[in-house]
Amino acid sequence: MCLIAFALDCHRRYRLVLGANRDEYFRRPTAPAGFWEDAPQVLAGRDLEAGGTWLGVTRTGRLAAITNYREPGAERKILPSRGRLVADFLTGRMTRDDYRELLVRDGGRYGGFNLLFGDDSGLSYYSNRDADITRIPSGVHGLSNHLLDTPWPKVATVQRGLDRLIRDDGIEAETLFAMLAASDPFPDDLLPDTGVGPERERFLSPIFITGTDYGTRSSTVILIGRDNRVTFLERSFDDLHRVSGYVRYRIEPGMAMAGEEVSSGGYQANGNPVGNQ
Repeated sequence: MCLIAFALDCHRRYRLVLGANRDEYFRRPTAPAGFWEDAPQVLAGRDLEAGGTWLGVTRTGRLAAITNYREPGAERKILPSRGRLVADFLTGRMTRDDYRELLVRDGGRYGGFNLLFGDDSGLSYYSNRDADITRIPSGVHGLSNHLLDTPWPKVATVQRGLDRLIRDDGIEAETLFAMLAASDPFPDDLLPDTGVGPERERFLSPIFITGTDYGTRSSTVILIGRDNRVTFLERSFDDLHRVSGYVRYRIEPGMAMAGEEVSSGGYQANGNPVGNQ
C-alpha cells in the first residue's frame, strides 16, 4: 500500500472515510479482497507470495493498513513480510495496548513501515522509523512512503481533495475513486528527494502509477458509518491499467455473516442489491 488518505471523525455520517492505492509489481501474485477462508472474520486482499495483506477490516470492527517507508540506502537482506503485521492484528485477539507492545518489541525486525491500526474506539499510527506510537487525532490525514502527513505532493493533493469532499458533504464512492485515479506526475520542483534519483521520483510521484512492470494494482474505498456499518469497495487493475475486477462488501453490525461475496462488475450483499454509489 503506497498511498492512503483518510478522514477520521469529521463527517456527519461517517466516522471514517478512507481511500487507498496499492502500488506493487504486477508479477507479484495477489488475491482480490474477500473474507479469508482461514480467518472468516477478516475482509482483505491477500499477498499470495507471503500470505499477509496491505489493508483490511474485520467483522468485529478492526482496521489495519500498512505502507512501506522509502529508504533506498537500507541494507538489503531477507526480512519478514510487513504484510504480516496487518494480518496479525486483524486475525488476532490482542488489545490495542498489547499490539503496541508487540510493535515496539518486534518492529525492528522488519523493513521500514508505517502502520495504521485500530477499532471503533479510534486509530493509532506507528512507524519503525519514528519510534512513537500515536493516537491519531480527528481530521483529514495522508500517508505514503514517509511519515504520517508528510506533505509530499500526492499526499497533500489527496488530503486537500478529501477535505473538500468532507466540507461539501460529497462523500460518494465514485468521487473517491476518481480522486485516486489521477495519473499525472507532479512538477520536478515539488518532488521530495528520497535518494532514488529524479527520474524515479518523477515516476513514483502520481497518485495512480502507470508503469509497465510496477504500478497501482488496486484502489480501495472504505466507509464506516456512525452506526458502524462498513462499506468496502475495491477495484483491481491489470498491467495495462484497465479495471480487471471490482468487489463490494457491506458489513452490518451484529450480523455474523454480513457482507457476503460480491461479483466483479456488479454485486449483491446479503441478497439485497446495493446501488452504484
